[in-house]
Amino acid sequence: MKRGFYTIMAAQFFSSLADNALLIASIGLLIQLEGPVWMTPLLKFFFTISYVVLAPFVGPFADAFPKGRVMLVTNTIKVTGCVMMLFYQYIAALGIAPDIAVMLAYGVVGLGAAAYSPAKYGILTELLPPEKLVVANGWIEGLTVGSIIVGTVVGGMLLSPPVSRMLLGFDFPMIDTHVDTPAEAAISVIIIFYIIAAVFNMYIPDTGARYEKQETNPSRLLNQFANSFTVLWGDKLGQISLAVTTLFWGAGATLQFIVLRWADKHLGLPLEKATMLQGVFALGIAVGAVAAARFIPLKKSLHILPVGVVMGVVVLAMDIVYYMPLVYALIISIGAMAGFFVVPMNALLQHRGHVLLSAGHSIAVQNFNENLCILFMLALYAGMLSMQLKIGSIVIMFGLFVALSMLCVIFLHRANQRRFGDAERIIGIEKGESQSHFVDRPH
Repeated sequence: MKRGFYTIMAAQFFSSLADNALLIASIGLLIQLEGPVWMTPLLKFFFTISYVVLAPFVGPFADAFPKGRVMLVTNTIKVTGCVMMLFYQYIAALGIAPDIAVMLAYGVVGLGAAAYSPAKYGILTELLPPEKLVVANGWIEGLTVGSIIVGTVVGGMLLSPPVSRMLLGFDFPMIDTHVDTPAEAAISVIIIFYIIAAVFNMYIPDTGARYEKQETNPSRLLNQFANSFTVLWGDKLGQISLAVTTLFWGAGATLQFIVLRWADKHLGLPLEKATMLQGVFALGIAVGAVAAARFIPLKKSLHILPVGVVMGVVVLAMDIVYYMPLVYALIISIGAMAGFFVVPMNALLQHRGHVLLSAGHSIAVQNFNENLCILFMLALYAGMLSMQLKIGSIVIMFGLFVALSMLCVIFLHRANQRRFGDAERIIGIEKGESQSHFVDRPH
């Protein structure tokens, strides 16, 4: 791997670590404000909405400038949102409810993340050849998952009584920091991680990749995005990988909150200990991601689709396990299967997007679909909580949804195979052939 790849990984690690630690601190802040339980998943809703609304614009933005510079600017937006959350009382002073003020601040962090993502993934296709994309994605996803593990654990640890007492004990002479609660103390520390990510962003090399001048007219950008959306979904390999990654991220974001509530209601664990299970799940994803990078080449990426069905079935076991060693084994297994099937799909999607479109535009379409699914599933989960459904019932419905959705994807892929031929032959062919033989183009 080129040296710049490791700088990208370091920047991604600290930025993602801060994102995940901030989510836990934000949940702690909502608990401190005594908001209703169904508002907790809406935190992620506010974070994710920018990915959907800005999807037509962030791709061209990422392609208009060197992607290292884009990552630096968007990471700065994350810092701004984090600071806004620390001083949420001032937003609330404008007549906004405090819990809504917290979610609005987290939404600003999501705004930065939405613009950060196309640059983060798009730079891989500029820096590396196609045959290294699965390995690179294995490293990136593994490291991202490692940052999720560390971030969730750090977030829970910062909220724990011993650490929060120590942080609140710091006193700066003649300065009122307005840090008076454990959640606010945690957020003030998390800002430091965003600053570290910014330092690494400054050293990301310019790959030299340049695209034609990007469109700036909003209506034309929307048309351009709609065309990119149609091309990627029309490609018979792109649609399968896009369907799988969309399902994975929607299910993964929802499972992140399900695990916290399941740990509380099913296992009787407080928030700071429940976050450990999130870390265990993320560890499983890292194991699966590394295994996929080691054993699944790009042309064999579609062979692992049945793993998604098995994962959905295994999720059902969450309703019957109480013994903690079995709980850990189950959560790691679910995470490992998730990581094993999503990494090759992500690499395939990046490759097809790069062949058919461009790095920034294809990642923007991917983000739009994945985050639209996240919004839908989080809204559905919040609705279930507002209806006071038992967590065991939610777990069963979730597992069945994942398994049945993956079965539908497998049937679609087999239908494509019968109509268009062997996918392994088509992966990696030239742009002209891929568009003429493997894309349903509008007439």
